[in-house]
Amino acid sequence: MSPQRNRVTPTGDIITTALRGAWTGNRGVLHEGHDIVRFHAGDLWITCALEFRGRWREQWLPRRWTHLYFHDEAVSFAAGHRPCGECRHGAYQTYRQAWAEGLGCAPPFAREMNRQLHGERIVRGTHLRRHHAMPWRELPVGTFVLGADGVPALVTEEHLTCWSPSGYAARLPLPRTGTATVLTPPSSVAVLRAGYPVQIDAAAR
Repeated sequence: MSPQRNRVTPTGDIITTALRGAWTGNRGVLHEGHDIVRFHAGDLWITCALEFRGRWREQWLPRRWTHLYFHDEAVSFAAGHRPCGECRHGAYQTYRQAWAEGLGCAPPFAREMNRQLHGERIVRGTHLRRHHAMPWRELPVGTFVLGADGVPALVTEEHLTCWSPSGYAARLPLPRTGTATVLTPPSSVAVLRAGYPVQIDAAAR
């Protein structure tokens, strides 16, 4: 079967690529037939396990949420998603606790995280993604930034790894001074800084 348009990039775009996904997830009903016709359908953007209790559901069902796929969890965070509270309950609770620690608040309810993340990833009234600036030295491993050439790149322990629809590729020096244009929403950056063990494809390291 040829690739379908259901893969999510670190910028949140939905594209067609043969790159396999480590996770699935959704952001509501985005399709008509087999075509993606909208960017999102609400503020619930989650990342789900590929398998959960033997459940299976056909893709592209009318009026049912659209299956999306992510190369790794770092990509899903950059796109603005969070762990699902059902099929990834343990990761969801870890994310909540890291949110509380990173942002200095009580562990939030799902609807609170959804609302805050949505305001951080979308320019109100548009489908434009928000970017934000942070000093390079403050970026935790697992954060995605936007390079000067517009290519998304992942912060690792010692370098930046560029991402493309074919996967991780070129490595660049990790700047130690100056300011980065950050794709990963501020709240998820705080979660990463608080120690959430984000899954990153081995090729990036």
